Amino acid sequence: MTNRSVSPERIDHVGIAVRSLDEAVPLYRDILGLKYLGEESVESEQVRIAFFRLGETRIELLEPLSADSPIAGFLEKRGEGIHHIALKVDGIEEKLEGLTETGIRLIHERPKRGAEGSRVAFIHPKSTRGVLYELCEPQLKGEPGL
Repeated sequence: MTNRSVSPERIDHVGIAVRSLDEAVPLYRDILGLKYLGEESVESEQVRIAFFRLGETRIELLEPLSADSPIAGFLEKRGEGIHHIALKVDGIEEKLEGLTETGIRLIHERPKRGAEGSRVAFIHPKSTRGVLYELCEPQLKGEPGL
């Protein structure tokens, strides 16, 4: 039997949907004073991401690269704001299997490649009281991405 508990180590990051990184980055870097870590594009999700350090966690600003991006759909429906909370886990496949066994609805039944080579999967917000959670297993140094 699989351990059915997610048992995250910590919050890995909070994802915030924005229309423009060029307009949003100065707020987080210059006004809020968060440490800017850089940017990355994840072509599979058609999103550009700016990373900020906040203690042991990060803030990720998410800008859609096209109208087909999931972030573009989110912005169209809800506007700018918190998109998801990412939980750092080890053994993401086992966590997903345990959630499936308990009847939790998943958006991704198998992990896919996320930012910085991490392996990620989302839990459907209909199973989590309206909150979109991402399970995130960071890439180990020297480990190839998916």
